[in-house]
Amino acid sequence: MNNHQIFRFHTITEYHRATGLPNPAHPLISVVHMDDLNTPLAESPFSLIYDFYSISMKRVRNAKFKYGQRTSDFDDGVLFFMSPGQVFGVEFEKSAVMHHPEGWMILIHPDFLWNTPLAKNIKKYEFFNYAVNEALYLSDKEETMLTAIVQNIEQEYHTNIDRFSENVITAQLELLLTYSERFYQRQFITRKVASHEMLSKLEDLLASYFNSGALAQKGLPSVTYIAENLNISPGYLSTLLKHLTGQNTQQHLHNKLIELAKEKLSTTNLSVSEIAYELGFEHLQSFSKLFKTKTSLSPLEFRRSFN
Repeated sequence: MNNHQIFRFHTITEYHRATGLPNPAHPLISVVHMDDLNTPLAESPFSLIYDFYSISMKRVRNAKFKYGQRTSDFDDGVLFFMSPGQVFGVEFEKSAVMHHPEGWMILIHPDFLWNTPLAKNIKKYEFFNYAVNEALYLSDKEETMLTAIVQNIEQEYHTNIDRFSENVITAQLELLLTYSERFYQRQFITRKVASHEMLSKLEDLLASYFNSGALAQKGLPSVTYIAENLNISPGYLSTLLKHLTGQNTQQHLHNKLIELAKEKLSTTNLSVSEIAYELGFEHLQSFSKLFKTKTSLSPLEFRRSFN
């Protein structure tokens, strides 16, 4: 894209300086208020890469946010999470009046979490790998709750830098992430129609893949392949399936595979080895082990039960 710029920030201090903010009160964590940003990074489309975590509650009119190949409007208050190294793009609408962004952002350097439980636990929150169009849309009440937590974090590092500060801030961050996880579950419920439409698309995609003979040639489709064909991120796909079916993507695939195996065992004269091959297994033992794990029967025992 012409005039597209990429800005990478290794430290929170670098980001502050690039956006016209004073140096952060704490070098490893900072709450940024969007209306305090003095210097726009660029007026043409640009991408951001942070070497730290960010949690953003943003509203920007006449601009689209881009993650990977997907874009999303941020006219309403939404919460978006980024892990270190992810690319986050901004595209401005043509001939549009520029509006100053609203909201807040927490920047957290991984070193701040060092030697705390959150250093490991933060990786369990799959929404750090969601795409922009999978962001969390907040109600006014939810936005007020999260903003209050952010204010507590900001107040703590501004006024009480002592041996308790890190524990207090980390506890507030964990509370923020726990609420975010709860609100995502609420979003899956309130957007139930969209969620079930996505599940229907998944079923159609798997049916097409299984019926094409691709299993024998390529084996089971990867989670990445499925997510790309559904235009969602792998993490979002996994969370959506857990909410709708209680299974992650891999478990869902295995169950579909076992359903197909049962059909072939009960309605065809193919040998167990031939069925295993058609289902993408290189070794009969692997197929038999998975089948018995899922059904408590070997393939032959299952077949005999129909005779």
